Amino acid sequence: MKRLRIGLPPLDELSPDSQVTFAWLERGVVTDEGRASLLQLGKHRQAADCFLHPRDSLLTSLELPPLPAAKTAAAVACAAQALILGAVEQMQVAHGPRESDGRVQVGWVPKAALERLGQVLAQAQLKLRGLYPAPHALPVGAAALHDGYLLTRDSLQQGAVHPLGLQALDVPLVDAAQRWRGPVPAWGLQVRLGQASSGGWGRALGCVALAATIWAVGLNLYAARQVDEGQRLKTLMSQQVRQAFPELPVVLNPLQQARQQLAARQSGAAADPGQRFSSLLQLAGSNLAFMVGSVDSLDYAQGRLHVALLADSRNPAAVGDWQAVLAQAGFAAERDERGWSIGPAQAAEKPEAGDE
Repeated sequence: MKRLRIGLPPLDELSPDSQVTFAWLERGVVTDEGRASLLQLGKHRQAADCFLHPRDSLLTSLELPPLPAAKTAAAVACAAQALILGAVEQMQVAHGPRESDGRVQVGWVPKAALERLGQVLAQAQLKLRGLYPAPHALPVGAAALHDGYLLTRDSLQQGAVHPLGLQALDVPLVDAAQRWRGPVPAWGLQVRLGQASSGGWGRALGCVALAATIWAVGLNLYAARQVDEGQRLKTLMSQQVRQAFPELPVVLNPLQQARQQLAARQSGAAADPGQRFSSLLQLAGSNLAFMVGSVDSLDYAQGRLHVALLADSRNPAAVGDWQAVLAQAGFAAERDERGWSIGPAQAAEKPEAGDE
């Protein structure tokens, strides 16, 4: 059975009349290739595997511990918050399975661009079999040049796009026919695109929101029970947040702090309104060790930092050495039903009865 493969131009330039590269494969052998418009290819009434232009092929690899499928999806959704540095709900994020070396391939593309692609393919009467980043058309271990980009295929699931072309890596290149012969990976960006025509966008957005919620609440519990694996993942996320937001003095809750920083940047406001917030956050991260891995949320208002802890976290009642450290720095902590409120020592003291 013949299979049609199409190399797409940049999605923001796509139209039914766009000239695209194509190839026909039969039993893994290229029988025909060339250039034609999408309307011309649609006359064959053949489902097609489409490959994004390198400019639209946004890819990275994450190292993750062995996790159940649902928690892997939640971890990828959280990582996307720091990697994309934009409105993640406007992006279609997909990932491959975890390979033996612990790497998980992650790709994303704007949902608006996918919606436009679906409309153009419908106008050309082309059915979409799968949508993949540009490198996944190559055979495993191969490399090729395309519009100034160097594409490499590292494994069945992993590929990379190098904007510097031949200057990026010294690797042999395949010819034009061989670049179409690679096996498609077990993942792709076509899932939500297929659902868009049946009104599944609401459900897709709900899944993304659910994944973020599971990460914020459930993964902290999982990290407490699976210390080694959970700590490795938390360390990875903290490193990514530090790289994206070097102005943060300490990272206690990577997801929430990344969201706060993104919101501040998008609104044009400064990420840190004053030195007091930095001092409080630094003191909490350095001296309140029982909060590590247990933070549910952070709030800063009127010079006080409120740290809410997860329901099953340790919440010591006795005053310890950490209180003395806070006092030396001019701060004090008060406990409430959810966590601790930290602020200037004089603000924490309550007036005695009869004082005016």
